[in-house]
Amino acid sequence: MKVCTLTASVSRNAGGLFNSVRCLSRSLAALPETEVSVFGLNDEHTNANSNEWNPLLPQSFPVKGPAGFGFSPALKERLLGSDCDLVHQHGIWQFPSYAALCWHRRTRRPHLISPRGMLDEWALRNSRWKKEIVAWIFEKRNLRSTACLHALCESETRAMRAYGLRNAICIIPNGVELPEVGGQRSEVRDQKSEDIGDGRKVLLYLGRLHPKKGLINLLKAWAAVQRSEVREQSSGEWILSIAGWDQGGHEDELKRLCTELGVAFADVKDQRSEPRNPSSNSELRSSKPPSVVFLGPKFGDAKAACFRNCDAFISPSFSEGLPMVILEAWAYGKPVLMTPQCNLPEGFAANSALRIEPTVESITQCLLDLLHAPRPTLESLGVNGRNLVASRFTWPKIAAEMKSVYDWVLGGGPKPTCVI
Repeated sequence: MKVCTLTASVSRNAGGLFNSVRCLSRSLAALPETEVSVFGLNDEHTNANSNEWNPLLPQSFPVKGPAGFGFSPALKERLLGSDCDLVHQHGIWQFPSYAALCWHRRTRRPHLISPRGMLDEWALRNSRWKKEIVAWIFEKRNLRSTACLHALCESETRAMRAYGLRNAICIIPNGVELPEVGGQRSEVRDQKSEDIGDGRKVLLYLGRLHPKKGLINLLKAWAAVQRSEVREQSSGEWILSIAGWDQGGHEDELKRLCTELGVAFADVKDQRSEPRNPSSNSELRSSKPPSVVFLGPKFGDAKAACFRNCDAFISPSFSEGLPMVILEAWAYGKPVLMTPQCNLPEGFAANSALRIEPTVESITQCLLDLLHAPRPTLESLGVNGRNLVASRFTWPKIAAEMKSVYDWVLGGGPKPTCVI
């Protein structure tokens, strides 16, 4: 079986898709009688990240015009000239969708599409008019012609049906690689992420810095907690670490919000810090160290160090497909705070996550619960999360399930139980 993985970016520019698409493709290639090729678009990080696909060799093609659309005649021509039996497209709303549609129409061979959360209600509202134009030109035809849609979770399935799609849908989650972990923090420290709070416990956010991630609500809740901690004369044992790459200037918005809220922050990647604003309240004019740090983008070993050296992980997002970072936090045995919009209800059922709604009030209350939770409670949440990942979210299991869908659409196997 010859499978083509088609994605807009084969680098970290793809955000969470980079790890999920890369790991799925590599795990599929490790299965017997399965050959995987990878096509994507060039960007500034393509060369730096290409070796992370080993043993696969991704092919990337130049983009003409706006990078956001990804117009690439070379990609289309290469895809049309390939001898693959099946194309699996990851992500929508860009030119690779049109290339996949053209390939399907010319070859009459099946293709699968993984929207990766891009049909969720929140995502559709974001840049709505642009998506409506793309949908009218080719995306709706592309989605309706696919042999099978791939949903990461039940809620994504509902979003696909709400969009009017009646195709078969396979429900297969993301996976994660299980690292070796012990009872202690890593001995291999990342200078910019380890013990940034002078021995304080670390609550980590890692991902894109984008409005849909709910970080404004998180900072407002963190400020409310800091005020509560002052009133209670608590020791303030926690620090909030925000790691990730800026999108659309949102990082500067977050820093301005910290200043407005009177929350001291440090920009570690640039070695800059912002002192507390002067205030008539003497409690806010203390010489305490910053309670929020911006770590900048973290990849590879630096990203692993962030997970190893944090004490809990938070995702206050308004909308997700199925976030890899939460699976990774569980893989490292960390307790997680997340919204239902993260689409991992298994975490709540397995008692490996604390539930927060994407509101300031809900996040504030959950943060207070976290900060005052006894250590055994947090350790239990982390252990439950790692056990959950080990039982349901490892890549070999995910790849085998996806391969059964490929077999089915190609006429070589029965309909898998994951298909509705």
